[in-house]
Amino acid sequence: MRNKSIEATIQDAASPETRLARALGPLQLTLMGIGVTIGAGIFVLTGTAAANYAGPSIALSYTIGAVATALVALCYMEFASTVPVAGSAYTFAYVSLGELVAWLIGWDLILDMTMGASAVASGWSQYVTDFLATFGIHIPASVSGPDAAVNIPAVLVILVLTAILASGVRTTSRINTVMTMVKLAAIVIFLVIGVTHVDAANWSPFIPASQPVGGDGDMWEQPLLGWAGLGADATFGMAGILTGGAIVFGAYSGFDIMASNAEEAKRPQRTLPIALLSTVAVCAVLYVAVALTVTGMQHYSELDNAAPITGALKAAGADWAVRIVGIGAICGLTTVVMIMLLGQSRVFLAMSRDRLLPEWFSHVHPVTRSPRRITWTLGLMVAFMTAVLPIGDLAELGNIGMLTSFIVVCVGVVYLRRSRPDLPRGFRTPWVPAVPAVAVLLCLLLVGNLPLITWARFLGWMAAGLLIYLCWGRRHSKVATGELAAGGTPGTAEDHDMAGGRGASSRGASSAP
Repeated sequence: MRNKSIEATIQDAASPETRLARALGPLQLTLMGIGVTIGAGIFVLTGTAAANYAGPSIALSYTIGAVATALVALCYMEFASTVPVAGSAYTFAYVSLGELVAWLIGWDLILDMTMGASAVASGWSQYVTDFLATFGIHIPASVSGPDAAVNIPAVLVILVLTAILASGVRTTSRINTVMTMVKLAAIVIFLVIGVTHVDAANWSPFIPASQPVGGDGDMWEQPLLGWAGLGADATFGMAGILTGGAIVFGAYSGFDIMASNAEEAKRPQRTLPIALLSTVAVCAVLYVAVALTVTGMQHYSELDNAAPITGALKAAGADWAVRIVGIGAICGLTTVVMIMLLGQSRVFLAMSRDRLLPEWFSHVHPVTRSPRRITWTLGLMVAFMTAVLPIGDLAELGNIGMLTSFIVVCVGVVYLRRSRPDLPRGFRTPWVPAVPAVAVLLCLLLVGNLPLITWARFLGWMAAGLLIYLCWGRRHSKVATGELAAGGTPGTAEDHDMAGGRGASSRGASSAP
């Protein structure tokens, strides 16, 4: 199996031309995690998933997602504290399961974050349109919102955020902190107002009766498990709760992106576990609370739009609060797009460092320490996707990519425990292999409840990635060219400190003996 050692991975991250700055402490990283996690799930997908899949029981979908997320996060914490460099699941797969799996997961993560950022940007556009409408400024539906021919506001915000990311992680962190605080304040205001307008009749039935998928008999809209005869071919009911869980699971993707920024964390062995656990706990509570409130304010069948929160406030007659919550929603969705763009650039950076993608992309600006070439390339690609694809397709494609990467990370933890039991670990996942196994089963259950059309698109994307690997990466990677022996090279005690928790400084490191 062609793989790369942890020591060699850390050594590569210390290269002066590609090294990132360690500038994020526990608070900054936690706020970054909350900033990217609290956004689309609350402000966009809560309504569409409730209306189309689960009804008021969307709160149960979020709960299932939280349990699966917590288990997967425990696996991520072990990897991120052991290999504190950019790349997230891609890097973890390379040091455990080999180059081919790493490439496919890296390609998969690009899909996940690209589609996720595009989906949130589409929702952002709708919130901006609704917010401006409260001042009498009306943007034509043909150029704004999820049904626009070309979603111009969404494209513009992606380009602006790309420019901010290119200026460096410190600037990004400061902007994220301010916007996240505004977002959390808006959510609290919504909950305070919302609970006074809840009508318990809207929760009845809490779990709507099961209905066949696609009354027109479209097999492509069936969940994979239902199509295969392994699950219910239905929406609502228990099948709807599981499908809703698969759809909204992307709302918990923040910890994955935090792991992508491990190389920019101060003292990553301590910072990352604290930030990951804090993010999952805070976000799970807020998601369930908002899901219960919004479905209590308005019947779930009326929530199928890209701005369900402000829509529920309007329906309740709380027009005065629409602007306040609208500002928070706009800030919230802005941080999600920004951090997703940040995360995908770090995955791309790791892949180009290994020369599985052209090494030209791995150049880091000497002043800002940001990978500008990657940032602008991916920013333009996301802008294009946002302009041409609908929000539902974007969200589902992002989720299937993320769930796949989670499965690989959980398997990788078990494999690395067996292959390198004495490796210094800043955090150890408890109850291995039980925790990774349960996490894998939950992820498989959720991914199996995504529509067949989503699977077809995903497999097409992965087939294209495999072709690129066979034509380029397989022959040009550092391992393939002999610049790095399979399994890696030994290094210095300084890198052992970085891997084991004693030397995570901004100067980088070499590698462990």
